[in-house]
Amino acid sequence: MFKKERSRTRMAALLLATGLVAAACGTDTTVDADAAADAAAEATGATEADSADESSDAAGDSALTVNFEGLEPLGEGFVYEGWVVVDDAPVSTGRFVLDADGNQEVVAEADFGDISAASAYILTVEPAENDDPAPADVKLLAGDIVDGEAALTIDHPAALGTDYAEAAGQFIVATPSSESTDDEYSGVWFIEIVDGAPAQGLEVPVLPAGWVYEGWVVIDGEPFSTGRFTDPGAPDDFAGYSGEAGTPPFPGEDFVANAPEGFEFPTDVRGSDVVLSIEPEVDDSPAPFVLKPLATTIPADVESGTGIELGAGPAFPTGTATLG
Repeated sequence: MFKKERSRTRMAALLLATGLVAAACGTDTTVDADAAADAAAEATGATEADSADESSDAAGDSALTVNFEGLEPLGEGFVYEGWVVVDDAPVSTGRFVLDADGNQEVVAEADFGDISAASAYILTVEPAENDDPAPADVKLLAGDIVDGEAALTIDHPAALGTDYAEAAGQFIVATPSSESTDDEYSGVWFIEIVDGAPAQGLEVPVLPAGWVYEGWVVIDGEPFSTGRFTDPGAPDDFAGYSGEAGTPPFPGEDFVANAPEGFEFPTDVRGSDVVLSIEPEVDDSPAPFVLKPLATTIPADVESGTGIELGAGPAFPTGTATLG
């Protein structure tokens, strides 16, 4: 099922103003849980975010301050949730959301008690309607708490477990699903040509549970998914814009059929941005997720079938969590 046909207004707000790669950098965001709670109580809406001071009111309870940089708003129906690990068990520190300007709103406070012995902090992406007391598989940031403070990154073993420094890949512009000779610049395939045959073009880590990869091409300022996958050596889950001829057994898409309203296929993707993102398996948004390890712009003069290298994408979100 192709999921990118919904919520175009939100997608435009997030991406079209500056282009996909620029918007992918996100906003420098720190979350002020107390300010948001006060604002909600006063029915004034979300407030400007500063820092997340997730403190409990009970006597002897602990205070937790969490700051984030680079977080982006989630799709409708999803929230961020913080967790600390105490005696090997997860304890929720509350839920929050962000808007496109970095303003935040606490949607569920947590009376987490004494967490002075917490050994780690984890940030997850959760369904907004969720009675499961355990963290979701979509663990975005994590860090060990040492001397009362944790540096939160995606490469912690409790999150994605890698910083993607070794990720690499290439793609070609071609339209294998079309028999026409007039649309050869209307497709992107994450492959390389070896001895005249297609071969795997992406070298990326195996993802932990809860995550998938997704390819994107920005056509006239609009991000179009090429499909979702976990194995870069196998086809992705989407072929809705491709033609009736055969396609390589690898991720990619031709844009030659079934164009959405306002667009015309086939098209010329030269000059467009191409991005590989890491997405929650239960998709949170029609726009690319904040994790974009590989990206580039297709050269305007590239020849069909020529390998194009992907470079490093925007910086990943980070954070700190401090007890006390």
